[in-house]
Formats: sequence, C-alpha cells, structure tokens
Amino acid sequence: MDRRGRPSPMIPLLAVQTFAEYYRLHRKPPVTAGLLAANTLIYLRPGALDALLPYVDEVMFNAHHILKYKDLKRFFLSPFYHLGESHLVYNMLSLLWKGIQLESQMGSAEFASMVAVLLAMSQGITLLIAKSLFVFFDYKKAYYYEYSAGFSGVLFAMKVVLNAYSDDMTYVHGLLVPARYAAWAELILIQMFVPGVSFLGHLSGILAGILYVRMKDSYSGSDPLTLIMKGISSVVSWPFRFLQGLFGRYGRHRIYGRGTVGRSESGWSESTMWRCHACTYDNHGLMSTCEMCGTSRGISIRHTDNLSFEELRRRRIERFG
Repeated sequence: MDRRGRPSPMIPLLAVQTFAEYYRLHRKPPVTAGLLAANTLIYLRPGALDALLPYVDEVMFNAHHILKYKDLKRFFLSPFYHLGESHLVYNMLSLLWKGIQLESQMGSAEFASMVAVLLAMSQGITLLIAKSLFVFFDYKKAYYYEYSAGFSGVLFAMKVVLNAYSDDMTYVHGLLVPARYAAWAELILIQMFVPGVSFLGHLSGILAGILYVRMKDSYSGSDPLTLIMKGISSVVSWPFRFLQGLFGRYGRHRIYGRGTVGRSESGWSESTMWRCHACTYDNHGLMSTCEMCGTSRGISIRHTDNLSFEELRRRRIERFG
C-alpha cells in the first residue's frame, strides 16, 4: 500500500531489485542502503513517522521562501521528498546503481561525505541561479517562485562524479555519447520529453558535480567532513568488528574496484565484470543481459580497466593536467 492506502506495485518491485542487488554483493554498501531507506520511508510515512515528518508542501524547494523567510528546511529536506511513486522509484533505482558503484570505489565514509557536499552545493547553486535571474533579469516566475522536490539534483551530480575520469562511450536513451558528457545529454533529453521537471535543479546538480571533481583534483587529502564520517563510522562499526574478530565468521579482506567488488562464494571476482553500454551498470561475466536495464551485452564498447576511483582520477589528471 502507498501513503494514501492504495496498491503500489512499483515500490515492492524496487524492494525486490534492491534486495537482489545487495544479496549478490560481497560487501554491502551501507550508506546507499540508508539513503534508499530514508527516501522510501519519508514517502510512505508509516506509523509514527506520519506525525513526525513535515508534509511535502511544507518542504518543497522554493527560492523565495528560503531567502525571504529563512525557511531552511526547504533547503535541506526537499531532496528527500518525492511527488509520486514513479518519481520515487525512478530516482531510487538510479541511486541504487550509482551509489553501489561510487561507494564501492570510494569507501563509505568518503561516499557519505560526497553526498552531503553534493546535496548542499546543488541546492546552493540552484538558489544562487534563481536569485541571480530574479535580480539581474527580473526572471522570477519560472525559477524564483518555482517549487521542486526530489533527489534528482544529487543524482545528476553523482553521475558527473561517476563518469568524470572515464574514457568510455555510453548510451543515453539511445544516443551514443562520451560517458563524461552523459549527464549533459540526459539533462537535454529529459527536458525535451518530460514536461514539468526542474531544469534548474538538474543543471545545478551537474554544476555541483563538476565543482566537486575540480575540488578533489586540486586537493589530494581527505576533507574534514570525510574524516568526521570515518570517525563516526569507526565508532558505530566497532561492535561488529569486535564480533567479527571474535567469531571469525566473515572474511577480513576488502577489494576495491570499479563497479561491483569483492568475491562471491562461487569464486567470481571483479575481473569478470562487463559494463552495460546503455546504462553503464557493471554486471557479472556470466550475464548475457544487463541486470539493471535488460540491454543485451551485444555491442562491444571500449572499457576503462577495473581501477579504483582515486587511480582513475590520478590518471585523468596526468593526462589532461
């Protein structure tokens, strides 16, 4: 049942897809799982949460309300609210495969830090552009008073980060483009064929992703937010690590790589993966079709080696400066 008490077939399908994806992973990315759960629970509002959470019309992003009335809950909470079941499921499926790949490459602490930074930057850029259009061009109706919600701005930023150091080609709704420019192609195509979406929010997400990558390129160490996240993660995970060491029930090693990582019980490792040319999702070598979008393995497109996120970034910097 959805939040209005009506049957909701899409959300159970999202749950099944998420469970299937996490079941086959050796290392379960916890931050991605937490983001999926938070967005879904906020939409469904089960039990006591219904009385605790503000309603969507109270938190939708609106530059006028944020600046005039200092309504910061619209700034920070609007990405976690969705306007319909299809809106939620589409964004969460996108978060599922982007989050798994990025968190596996970067580690949970740095991934959590990145999501927080991208959220704040994408919202801030949206606010800045809307205010600038209002002040300098008196262009207020379309953007300054526009209401929007959803995680798509952060997802566009994550797409930029995911493909920033890739030399692959990828398909965006049937159009073959360099992976580095996939977010721009998707921005244009969505705006053309899906009326009512927040162009400014999506654009700001792309700009936030570009800014984040440039910041990472200019600073090689861990940022303060990542260090805080690592500290919190270390404290929270200590009981589990203690039990793991006590009983020795789980493997101790972790393997980082591009896409799905680690080794399953059947012995297949990250080296047996192939990347879908349509959605860039990484699949097991035995699969003939993409588990995420159903596209046939078919066309052979040059792939980047299975390298860590930092190694891809380092090679990109060496190549282009």
